[in-house]
Amino acid sequence: MNLKKYFIRALHRLQKGPGYTYKELLVWYCDNTNTHGPKRIIKEGPKKKLIWFFLTLLFASLVFWQWGILINTYLSYNVTSSLSIGFKTMKFPAVTVCNANPFKYSEVKHLLKELDRLIEAALERILQPTPGNSSENASPPLDLELWHQIPLVLIDEHDKDNPVIVDIFESNQTAGGNQTAGGNQTAVGNQTSADNQTACSHQGSDNCTYRNFTSAAQAVTEWYILQSTSILSKVPLQERIRMGYQAEDMILACLYGAEPCNYKNFTQIYHPDHGNCYIFNWGMDEEALNSSNPGAEFGLKLILDISQQDYIPYLSSAAGARLMLHQQKSFPFLKDQGIYAMAGTETSIGVLVDELERMGYPYSDCTMNGSDVPVKNLYSQYNTSYSIQACLRSCFQNDMIEICGCGHYMFPLPERVNYCNNEDNPGWAYCYSALRSSIRHRQICIDSCKETCNDTQYKMTISMADWPSEASEDWIFHILSYERDMSTNVTLDRNGIIKLNIYFQEYNYRTISESAATTIVWLLSSLGGQFGFWMGGSVLCLIEFGEIIIDALWITVINVISWCKGLKQKRVQARYPDAPPTVSELVEAHTNLGFQHEDTDALPRDEVLPPEPGTPPPNYDSLRVQPLDVLGPDSDAE
Repeated sequence: MNLKKYFIRALHRLQKGPGYTYKELLVWYCDNTNTHGPKRIIKEGPKKKLIWFFLTLLFASLVFWQWGILINTYLSYNVTSSLSIGFKTMKFPAVTVCNANPFKYSEVKHLLKELDRLIEAALERILQPTPGNSSENASPPLDLELWHQIPLVLIDEHDKDNPVIVDIFESNQTAGGNQTAGGNQTAVGNQTSADNQTACSHQGSDNCTYRNFTSAAQAVTEWYILQSTSILSKVPLQERIRMGYQAEDMILACLYGAEPCNYKNFTQIYHPDHGNCYIFNWGMDEEALNSSNPGAEFGLKLILDISQQDYIPYLSSAAGARLMLHQQKSFPFLKDQGIYAMAGTETSIGVLVDELERMGYPYSDCTMNGSDVPVKNLYSQYNTSYSIQACLRSCFQNDMIEICGCGHYMFPLPERVNYCNNEDNPGWAYCYSALRSSIRHRQICIDSCKETCNDTQYKMTISMADWPSEASEDWIFHILSYERDMSTNVTLDRNGIIKLNIYFQEYNYRTISESAATTIVWLLSSLGGQFGFWMGGSVLCLIEFGEIIIDALWITVINVISWCKGLKQKRVQARYPDAPPTVSELVEAHTNLGFQHEDTDALPRDEVLPPEPGTPPPNYDSLRVQPLDVLGPDSDAE
């Protein structure tokens, strides 16, 4: 009830305001506003009034147009990059060293025996395609099961219009007008099968894909890697670690600054591409080391033995050590970011640090720790931090498990999933090739993964020199051989020895940070500047405009209430079409005839009746009724 009374009073006060109509309200606003232009519209003559109305409308449109541009610029969330240079004591990076060859050939030779015989016979056929010139007849028969699963074929392009596809171990030749290689003469294609068929050469099989190479060396290497992947995927992890290069055999000497170190200061991980890898200063079990000073004498010095004489001949065509500098607790992706160190050299690596600081949402789609990335990180089993490389590889492995039914050997596996191999998954190679070449799946992974908001990059300056020199190699090899094998004989040579020097060039580090190009302060000042320039207004003018909008809303409420009352009255009149009775008619209708005055002369005096009890109706001829919605006596005072 009190709320209704207050509402009625508020409407009454509003009726005492600028006016009862929109026109009166608009005139009152133009006469009292501080914005330039509207006053001239109501005070000037007809011609000037029209001119000022046009100018005010034009400049108001320009203001709203500029405001739209400014707001759109702010909502685009652009950033600016700034470069700053600092000086501080920095943490020494984590250093990962691996052998370019993942396994000792002497340890895996029994697993790759049939594959090696097959590739040797294929090379003979490639180099001597004429039958009868090879020594195949003198050797035991070949097991062509692996070959039929993923065969190599020659593409003879002497006739450009009609190239001929020749299976190396088949006598038939097939014309292939659509399968062409990029070379001028002989090329080798990599053909894979699908749909659980062991060979693409079966009749009626159309699910084949050709990978064309301009050189047989490239094709043989790719084919051997693909076949060895299938074989090694069935070997248990501990057995693969045993077949790799051990830390005590690979790391001959270690020195960090003035402190000696050895292979026990390295953390061992298994990398599918490079076998056993060893990480110095990874920061998993102990605190990361700081570098006391820049310069080569305060860095990490290593002497490695890669045992090149025990390399797998067809798997690793490059010899050397693969190394990478990265952050602590991050997984090393050596295939993408690693560098090679050549045998028989001393490689010096000077390091400069770049720190990247990106702004998060909504300025960029980066992530702090990968928790908001929809891809399951398979590298989390190493307890490493998130990186976009880990996300992309995890996404590919998840897609391959979903589509092919097995995982690729080069990536980690989730639980209860096996690696692909030719026996359990005969069509995995075709599925893998199709998935790897699929742009759609690749784009899905790129869109799903995010960059890290904070990252540290190590810029390297690399220099090399022969090591050891001819004058000193004799005594150096004697000492290193004795320290490793306790033998007086020289068991090391120049083809297997690598020396590494890794150090900070200087303590100056660069920080590349992002900052918002537009802030809320910039937006407000720009909006106010445009409004003041075109209309001569300020924030108070905007408040005045808001006030007039509120008054217009109140007038609208009054009009709606009046319309509702008029509609209600019309309904009442429709229910009672006759005119309402007058006061005299109401009095007459309510007159009690029992109380009418009688003529006493008509009766005998002795028969006069005594007065009847009762009260006669009041003797009035008018009735004043006060309406229900009349205001109280204190309404005017308020």
